[in-house]
Amino acid sequence: MTILLFVMLGIFIFMMFRRNKKTQQQQAALQSQFAPGVEVMTSFGLFGRIVSIDNEENKVVLELSPGNLATVHRQAVTKILEPAAADTTPVPDDASSLTVDTEGSAPTTAEAQDDAAKRSNDEGKKDI
Repeated sequence: MTILLFVMLGIFIFMMFRRNKKTQQQQAALQSQFAPGVEVMTSFGLFGRIVSIDNEENKVVLELSPGNLATVHRQAVTKILEPAAADTTPVPDDASSLTVDTEGSAPTTAEAQDDAAKRSNDEGKKDI
């Protein structure tokens, strides 16, 4: 019984080290693909493009939007985003093939203003 317990403990420890090694290899492969201009996602959900990498301090500067820079730890970048495939849905050349449903159309500006005025008058009467 004791031997079985030690065998199970040994298997557990082996699997734990194996998982850690696999995770480290995946992280190293990911970080080897880092280069300026690559679209990435951080572990806390920020999307951006790599501007520069500081290997000495393990920092990456991301451009979140034009003119908006953020400095994050290198390990916080967890995913490289692949460019999305272009949508191949054909677009009709002429506008005659488009159909328009007029039954559910939006009210005109004058109708919308009349409705808003009626609602404000109704609300004023309820308060009295």
